[in-house]
Amino acid sequence: MIISWCPYPLEVSTDLGLGYVLYTVNNQQFENNEWCVVLKETGEIKHFLSSQIKVATNFTYSIKKQ
Repeated sequence: MIISWCPYPLEVSTDLGLGYVLYTVNNQQFENNEWCVVLKETGEIKHFLSSQIKVATNFTYSIKKQ
């Protein structure tokens, strides 16, 4: 199943920099979903597992850094 968050992209932090989630694919039942991310700096599209990304601050979804 593919899940998308349009029209408000979800900003995430990765080891390669900040990016926006395009969609996620549920490959497993409870963990290790595959996330498709567009990197802000380069525009490259990369794929990550759930354990490799963190949600950045997003006031639309009431997510704040502590």
